[in-house]
Amino acid sequence: MPSPRPARKAAPVDTTSQDTKSRILDAAESLFMEHGFEATSLRSLTSAASVNLAAVNYHFGTKEELFEAVLTRRLDPMNQERIDLLTRMEREAGEKPVSCEKLISAMLVPALRLARDEKRGGKHFLKVLGRAYADPAPFIRQFLSAQYAEMIARYKEAFHRALPHLSRQELTWRLHFVMGALSYTLAGTDALKLFSQVTAVEKDNDELLIQRLAPFLVAGLKAPALSEARKLELVAGD
Repeated sequence: MPSPRPARKAAPVDTTSQDTKSRILDAAESLFMEHGFEATSLRSLTSAASVNLAAVNYHFGTKEELFEAVLTRRLDPMNQERIDLLTRMEREAGEKPVSCEKLISAMLVPALRLARDEKRGGKHFLKVLGRAYADPAPFIRQFLSAQYAEMIARYKEAFHRALPHLSRQELTWRLHFVMGALSYTLAGTDALKLFSQVTAVEKDNDELLIQRLAPFLVAGLKAPALSEARKLELVAGD
């Protein structure tokens, strides 16, 4: 009687391939979008990506580092595009400051392009970003602050030239509000619901969205600065 054929061993999983790394990132982005950072377990992630824990550890180390990598692969190209647009606008403007309207457009257009591009995560990534903005974990806040630092610094200088009546401290506050409005518009859950309710013609028209949002933001940026006396009155509760 012939001896039984030995069972074939499963082929080892290549934990070092670029395909494995992309598969982990895609699965993590989907799970973080659905459940948030804290509620996403490494077990569910390895199952969704069809990899073992060693592969996750090899490519990313910790869950925190994986979450940062999910954000980095989308945010880095978007922020670089913003910097490139600003560089081009400043070159075209020469000695003159770039207008607030153009600066707002340069900040918004790359984000809209990302939102429309499913290959770069599209609205799924915006939901992840929305969760990141709302997450109380200190490491996420610190990471996002560092991620936007170079882009914000460049735009802050450009806005300072366009708005010489504002002190740097006042401008910092106003840009903080601008970034909050942009983030909510693009990543907020309610905002995404609003997008789904607008007409098909307006839904995919970036120019129309810019025309709606830009005047609101520009009006806030250009508002007269409070006098020191009025600031003291507000602090005193008058």
